[in-house]
Amino acid sequence: QTISIAKAGITTVLNSRTSVLAAANPPSGRYDDLKSAQDNIDLQTTILSRFDLIFIVKDIRMYSQDKLIASHIVRVHATANAVSSDTRVSKEENWLKRYIQYCRTECHPRLSDSAATMLQNNYVKIRQDMRQQANESGESTVIPITVRQLEAIIRLSEALAKMRLSYVATEGHVLEAIRLFNVATMDAARSGINQHMNMTAEMAQAETQIKRRMGIGS
Repeated sequence: QTISIAKAGITTVLNSRTSVLAAANPPSGRYDDLKSAQDNIDLQTTILSRFDLIFIVKDIRMYSQDKLIASHIVRVHATANAVSSDTRVSKEENWLKRYIQYCRTECHPRLSDSAATMLQNNYVKIRQDMRQQANESGESTVIPITVRQLEAIIRLSEALAKMRLSYVATEGHVLEAIRLFNVATMDAARSGINQHMNMTAEMAQAETQIKRRMGIGS
């Protein structure tokens, strides 16, 4: 992974030796299902395409879910002192850290021939599906599917194999990586109903009036 920099008269390419975990809030404060992921996140497609996985997390108002979240937060604060003094928990955390460090330093898996063929076929199919969707809607996809996304799926497959200390990324690892990519990035690319319909001036005006009377996400 590399990062291109062109500022203050300096143009160079730097190596990126770290993972980037980023979070973004919608400009309106709540996620608008009528808009695409790009409009909700308010980031350029060139930046969105650099992330391996993009998850859309919505604050859905549900009594049962809100009660579970509230109970978990209260329980965490109520048992904070007890957990910090529990040596057994700290030992388990240290073991997990050592295991992750061992996987990163000792295991360097590579794709098998069958897994590489499966990955290639699925990448071509995803490109064809997105091209067909763009032709039907008349608009380009929010998140372009390029070689970067292919490299992202490869990294996910190798990471899944590394978690199991497997030196070969098999078809099973590729299938799981593709599943994660579909439920995350591809779901974000297909989000928003406006990208599949041509809105007239009357429809846009009606949408504006409805939004004024109803809270987004309610």
